[in-house]
Amino acid sequence: MKAARQTLVLVLMPIAIGWLLAATAWGQTDQPGSDLERVLARMDAAAKSFGPAEADVEWDQYQKVVDETDTEKGKIYFRREGGEVQMAADFMEPEKKYVLYSGGKAQIYQPKIDQVTEYNAGKNRADVESFLVLGFGGGGHDLLKSYDVKFVGSETIGGTKTEKLELIPKSAHLRNNISRILLWIDPARGISVQQQFFEPEGDYRLVKYSNIKINQKLPDNVFKLKTNGKTKVVSPQG
Repeated sequence: MKAARQTLVLVLMPIAIGWLLAATAWGQTDQPGSDLERVLARMDAAAKSFGPAEADVEWDQYQKVVDETDTEKGKIYFRREGGEVQMAADFMEPEKKYVLYSGGKAQIYQPKIDQVTEYNAGKNRADVESFLVLGFGGGGHDLLKSYDVKFVGSETIGGTKTEKLELIPKSAHLRNNISRILLWIDPARGISVQQQFFEPEGDYRLVKYSNIKINQKLPDNVFKLKTNGKTKVVSPQG
Protein backbone atom coordinates (compact mmCIF):
# COMPACT_ATOMS: atom_id res chain seq x y z
CA MET A 1 0.00 0.00 0.00
CA LYS A 2 2.91 2.36 0.67
CA ALA A 3 3.91 2.52 -3.03
CA ALA A 4 0.32 3.16 -4.08
CA ARG A 5 -0.04 6.01 -1.56
CA GLN A 6 3.22 7.60 -2.73
CA THR A 7 2.08 7.35 -6.37
CA LEU A 8 -1.21 9.03 -5.50
CA VAL A 9 0.57 11.96 -3.83
CA LEU A 10 3.09 12.35 -6.69
CA VAL A 11 0.36 12.20 -9.35
CA LEU A 12 -1.94 14.73 -7.75
CA MET A 13 0.47 17.15 -6.15
CA PRO A 14 1.63 18.93 -9.30
CA ILE A 15 -1.76 18.64 -10.99
CA ALA A 16 -3.20 20.36 -8.01
CA ILE A 17 -2.39 23.65 -9.62
CA GLY A 18 -1.14 26.16 -7.11
CA TRP A 19 -3.43 28.86 -7.85
CA LEU A 20 -3.50 30.83 -5.57
CA LEU A 21 4.68 31.45 2.38
CA ALA A 22 9.09 32.14 6.32
CA ALA A 23 11.14 34.51 7.61
CA THR A 24 14.73 35.14 8.43
CA ALA A 25 14.83 31.61 9.82
CA TRP A 26 12.80 28.48 9.06
CA GLY A 27 9.82 27.88 11.31
CA GLN A 28 9.27 31.56 12.03
CA THR A 29 6.69 33.91 10.57
CA ASP A 30 7.50 37.30 9.11
CA GLN A 31 6.56 40.42 10.98
CA PRO A 32 3.42 42.32 9.86
CA GLY A 33 4.16 44.39 6.78
CA SER A 34 6.84 42.04 5.43
CA ASP A 35 6.87 40.75 1.84
CA LEU A 36 5.75 37.29 2.95
CA GLU A 37 2.93 38.62 5.11
CA ARG A 38 1.72 40.77 2.20
CA VAL A 39 1.58 37.76 -0.17
CA LEU A 40 -0.13 35.52 2.39
CA ALA A 41 -2.74 38.17 3.11
CA ARG A 42 -3.48 38.54 -0.59
CA MET A 43 -3.92 34.75 -0.90
CA ASP A 44 -6.26 34.78 2.10
CA ALA A 45 -8.41 37.44 0.44
CA ALA A 46 -8.50 35.55 -2.88
CA ALA A 47 -9.51 32.31 -1.13
CA LYS A 48 -12.68 33.91 0.26
CA SER A 49 -14.13 34.50 -3.20
CA PHE A 50 -12.50 31.61 -5.08
CA GLY A 51 -14.88 29.55 -7.24
CA PRO A 52 -14.71 26.99 -10.07
CA ALA A 53 -11.61 27.41 -12.24
CA GLU A 54 -9.94 26.13 -15.39
CA ALA A 55 -6.61 26.68 -17.11
CA ASP A 56 -4.25 25.39 -19.76
CA VAL A 57 -1.49 23.34 -18.14
CA GLU A 58 2.01 22.28 -19.20
CA TRP A 59 3.72 19.69 -17.03
CA ASP A 60 7.48 19.00 -17.34
CA GLN A 61 8.82 15.90 -15.58
CA TYR A 62 12.62 15.86 -15.21
CA GLN A 63 14.36 12.56 -14.41
CA LYS A 64 17.89 13.06 -13.11
CA VAL A 65 19.15 9.51 -13.65
CA VAL A 66 18.71 9.80 -17.44
CA ASP A 67 18.88 13.63 -17.63
CA GLU A 68 15.66 13.80 -19.66
CA THR A 69 12.50 15.90 -19.50
CA ASP A 70 9.06 14.65 -20.60
CA THR A 71 6.34 17.22 -21.26
CA GLU A 72 2.55 16.83 -21.13
CA LYS A 73 0.03 19.50 -22.15
CA GLY A 74 -3.70 19.85 -21.60
CA LYS A 75 -6.40 21.54 -19.53
CA ILE A 76 -7.24 21.35 -15.85
CA TYR A 77 -10.43 22.06 -13.91
CA PHE A 78 -11.20 22.58 -10.23
CA ARG A 79 -14.34 23.00 -8.13
CA ARG A 80 -15.83 22.32 -4.71
CA GLU A 81 -18.99 20.24 -4.94
CA GLY A 82 -21.07 19.28 -1.92
CA GLY A 83 -18.27 20.36 0.39
CA GLU A 84 -15.62 18.20 -1.31
CA VAL A 85 -12.67 18.98 -3.52
CA GLN A 86 -12.90 17.86 -7.16
CA MET A 87 -10.19 18.13 -9.81
CA ALA A 88 -10.07 16.97 -13.43
CA ALA A 89 -7.29 17.18 -16.02
CA ASP A 90 -7.37 16.35 -19.73
CA PHE A 91 -3.89 15.84 -21.18
CA MET A 92 -3.80 15.82 -24.99
CA GLU A 93 -0.04 15.81 -25.68
CA PRO A 94 1.99 13.70 -26.26
CA GLU A 95 -0.93 11.27 -25.88
CA LYS A 96 -4.39 11.44 -24.35
CA LYS A 97 -4.71 10.88 -20.60
CA TYR A 98 -7.50 11.87 -18.26
CA VAL A 99 -7.16 12.37 -14.50
CA LEU A 100 -10.05 12.74 -12.06
CA TYR A 101 -10.00 13.26 -8.29
CA SER A 102 -13.32 13.09 -6.48
CA GLY A 103 -14.61 11.54 -3.27
CA GLY A 104 -11.13 10.76 -1.97
CA LYS A 105 -10.26 8.69 -5.05
CA ALA A 106 -7.98 9.43 -8.00
CA GLN A 107 -8.59 7.81 -11.39
CA ILE A 108 -6.20 7.91 -14.34
CA TYR A 109 -7.65 6.87 -17.69
CA GLN A 110 -5.34 5.99 -20.60
CA PRO A 111 -7.44 5.62 -23.79
CA LYS A 112 -4.51 4.12 -25.73
CA ILE A 113 -4.68 0.97 -23.60
CA ASP A 114 -8.30 1.56 -22.55
CA GLN A 115 -7.49 1.27 -18.85
CA VAL A 116 -8.36 3.18 -15.67
CA THR A 117 -5.94 3.03 -12.74
CA GLU A 118 -7.54 3.89 -9.39
CA TYR A 119 -5.88 5.09 -6.18
CA ASN A 120 -7.78 5.55 -2.93
CA ALA A 121 -6.46 8.31 -0.70
CA GLY A 122 -7.80 6.54 2.40
CA LYS A 123 -6.35 7.94 5.64
CA ASN A 124 -4.11 10.24 3.55
CA ARG A 125 -7.09 12.09 2.08
CA ALA A 126 -6.48 15.25 4.12
CA ASP A 127 -2.83 15.40 2.94
CA VAL A 128 -3.80 14.83 -0.70
CA GLU A 129 -6.50 17.50 -0.67
CA SER A 130 -4.17 19.97 1.04
CA PHE A 131 -2.04 19.74 -2.12
CA LEU A 132 -5.09 20.26 -4.31
CA VAL A 133 -5.83 23.58 -2.62
CA LEU A 134 -2.24 24.86 -2.84
CA GLY A 135 -3.67 27.99 -4.33
CA PHE A 136 -6.94 26.48 -5.49
CA GLY A 137 -8.83 28.46 -2.92
CA GLY A 138 -6.43 27.61 -0.12
CA GLY A 139 -5.65 30.47 2.25
CA GLY A 140 -2.13 31.84 2.51
CA HIS A 141 -1.73 31.60 6.27
CA ASP A 142 -3.03 28.02 6.21
CA LEU A 143 0.24 27.09 4.49
CA LEU A 144 2.14 27.87 7.67
CA LYS A 145 0.45 24.91 9.38
CA SER A 146 2.15 22.37 7.09
CA TYR A 147 5.19 24.17 5.69
CA ASP A 148 8.11 26.35 6.63
CA VAL A 149 7.56 29.19 4.18
CA LYS A 150 9.97 31.76 2.80
CA PHE A 151 9.64 34.72 0.44
CA VAL A 152 12.49 34.48 -2.08
CA GLY A 153 11.89 37.47 -4.35
CA SER A 154 10.08 38.63 -7.47
CA GLU A 155 10.24 37.09 -10.94
CA THR A 156 8.43 37.68 -14.23
CA ILE A 157 6.73 34.56 -15.61
CA GLY A 158 5.03 34.71 -19.01
CA GLY A 159 4.80 38.48 -18.83
CA THR A 160 3.32 38.43 -15.30
CA LYS A 161 5.30 39.84 -12.36
CA THR A 162 5.10 37.22 -9.61
CA GLU A 163 6.14 36.81 -5.99
CA LYS A 164 8.21 33.64 -5.49
CA LEU A 165 7.67 31.49 -2.39
CA GLU A 166 9.54 28.43 -1.14
CA LEU A 167 7.80 25.75 0.95
CA ILE A 168 9.51 23.03 2.99
CA PRO A 169 7.15 20.34 4.35
CA LYS A 170 7.22 20.13 8.14
CA SER A 171 6.18 16.47 8.04
CA ALA A 172 9.03 13.96 7.58
CA HIS A 173 6.54 11.70 5.81
CA LEU A 174 5.81 14.36 3.19
CA ARG A 175 9.51 15.16 2.78
CA ASN A 176 10.07 11.53 1.76
CA ASN A 177 8.06 12.34 -1.38
CA ILE A 178 8.67 16.06 -1.91
CA SER A 179 11.65 17.84 -0.38
CA ARG A 180 10.57 21.38 -1.29
CA ILE A 181 8.08 23.33 -3.40
CA LEU A 182 8.36 26.64 -5.27
CA LEU A 183 5.26 28.73 -6.00
CA TRP A 184 5.15 31.76 -8.30
CA ILE A 185 2.19 33.86 -7.07
CA ASP A 186 0.40 36.47 -9.17
CA PRO A 187 -0.23 39.08 -6.42
CA ALA A 188 -2.97 40.78 -8.44
CA ARG A 189 -5.14 37.67 -8.31
CA GLY A 190 -3.69 35.80 -5.34
CA ILE A 191 -3.13 32.63 -7.39
CA SER A 192 -0.05 30.83 -8.66
CA VAL A 193 0.90 30.68 -12.32
CA GLN A 194 3.74 28.21 -11.88
CA GLN A 195 4.81 25.48 -9.43
CA GLN A 196 7.90 23.32 -9.05
CA PHE A 197 8.03 20.16 -6.93
CA PHE A 198 11.44 18.71 -6.03
CA GLU A 199 11.87 15.06 -5.07
CA PRO A 200 14.67 13.95 -2.72
CA GLU A 201 16.58 12.08 -5.45
CA GLY A 202 16.87 15.13 -7.72
CA ASP A 203 13.85 14.62 -9.98
CA TYR A 204 11.38 17.50 -10.27
CA ARG A 205 8.08 18.48 -11.84
CA LEU A 206 7.54 21.98 -13.23
CA VAL A 207 3.90 22.95 -13.80
CA LYS A 208 2.94 26.05 -15.79
CA TYR A 209 -0.57 27.52 -16.03
CA SER A 210 -1.99 29.93 -18.61
CA ASN A 211 -5.39 31.20 -19.78
CA ILE A 212 -6.60 30.95 -16.19
CA LYS A 213 -10.33 31.50 -15.72
CA ILE A 214 -11.82 31.77 -12.23
CA ASN A 215 -15.35 31.86 -10.82
CA GLN A 216 -17.20 30.54 -13.82
CA LYS A 217 -19.58 27.61 -14.23
CA LEU A 218 -17.97 24.42 -15.50
CA PRO A 219 -19.83 21.70 -17.41
CA ASP A 220 -20.40 18.54 -15.36
CA ASN A 221 -18.96 16.33 -18.11
CA VAL A 222 -15.41 17.57 -17.48
CA PHE A 223 -15.61 15.74 -14.14
CA LYS A 224 -16.44 12.41 -15.79
CA LEU A 225 -13.95 10.01 -17.36
CA LYS A 226 -14.52 9.35 -21.06
CA THR A 227 -14.52 5.56 -20.73
CA ASN A 228 -16.57 2.85 -22.44
CA GLY A 229 -18.15 -0.44 -21.47
CA LYS A 230 -14.97 -2.39 -22.19
CA THR A 231 -12.56 -0.20 -20.23
CA LYS A 232 -10.39 -2.20 -17.80
CA VAL A 233 -10.14 -0.90 -14.19
CA VAL A 234 -7.11 -1.74 -12.01
CA SER A 235 -6.31 -0.75 -8.41
CA PRO A 236 -2.58 -1.07 -7.54
CA GLN A 237 -1.97 -2.20 -4.00
CA GLY A 238 1.86 -1.79 -4.10
